[in-house]
Amino acid sequence: MTSDSSTIDPATLDFAKMDGLLPCVVQDADTAQVLMLGYMNEAALEHTQESGLVTFYSRSKERLWTKGESSGHTLQLVRLSADCDSDALLVLARPQGPTCHTGAVSCFSAEPPALEMLGRLERTVQDRRGADPQQSYTARLLQGEPRRAAQKVGEEGVEVALAAVTQSDEALLGEAADLLYHLLVVLALRGLRLQDVTSVLRQRSH
Repeated sequence: MTSDSSTIDPATLDFAKMDGLLPCVVQDADTAQVLMLGYMNEAALEHTQESGLVTFYSRSKERLWTKGESSGHTLQLVRLSADCDSDALLVLARPQGPTCHTGAVSCFSAEPPALEMLGRLERTVQDRRGADPQQSYTARLLQGEPRRAAQKVGEEGVEVALAAVTQSDEALLGEAADLLYHLLVVLALRGLRLQDVTSVLRQRSH
């Protein structure tokens, strides 16, 4: 089980309502995009929590099925929670590759939430840590002096302010995108993530 996971006691869930199965919605922990729907029985829930890999009960195969057991595109468990009636589960996970068997990121074609783009960008920044700095601007920032990345945040912040006063909406949006990118780089340099920032915002909203 991953360190971020919330353990759920199967005895607290209403498996009887659907003949031993609970619907399970899987959501990307970083982007908030809904990835798929599956079903868990008690054994699948226990295996998910013990292994840290999201596991379902396959109704067609009539056995436990760990997502990605054939393709390698697993779902790494981040957090589990039950709904108010204890008869459905929400799984937050980090996908290792596309979730859908078609090769798509998600089994649903609906437009993902705006946060999804920030989450994808953050994931890209994290993936650039070991890249060749000669080939990647992000790698140069991550492997260089933290002061340089911090300076870029300051520069982009000024450019956002200027664009807000003197330039077009298109220019403002472009500068805002640059600022968000460099902010994610600075967070990555400190070992922090976007979810750490949103946690502060959540606390302030109370």
